[in-house]
Amino acid sequence: MQHLRGAGVKPGGLAGGGWCPYMRGTTILMTGARMAEADPAPYFQAHIFVCCNRRPDGHKRGSCAASGSEALRDYMKSRAKELGLKGVRVNQAGCLDRCEFGPTLVIYPEGIWYQVRSREDVDEVLTAHLVEGGRARRLMLTEKDVLPAKA
Repeated sequence: MQHLRGAGVKPGGLAGGGWCPYMRGTTILMTGARMAEADPAPYFQAHIFVCCNRRPDGHKRGSCAASGSEALRDYMKSRAKELGLKGVRVNQAGCLDRCEFGPTLVIYPEGIWYQVRSREDVDEVLTAHLVEGGRARRLMLTEKDVLPAKA
């Protein structure tokens, strides 16, 4: 585990206000992060990438867009604003290569992956991960959620 300095996050989440991407001196706990002391503070406190890749209908791997990820991304963007989350960016991503578990998203800087299939799932991720500073364990994809190796 590593402590990141200068990221400007209040412990316990990002709701409310007071977050400033240029604030210095706050410490964040992260796993596996690599940030040098001289690096600038992150521009976004949380960056959410929602896979919106679309493959042809009937593709053996499927696609997140065919599973409704575009509407879920739009909902997530509006809910993040409604919840008053500061320093959070919700972006569309191309293929994140976890198609079979889709729709998927990943939240950085932690690198936590989630499978979201409904608006309720989106609300759970936003509340648990970003408002409360925890995890939506029920929806997390872990190292166990991988496809069998190709023969």
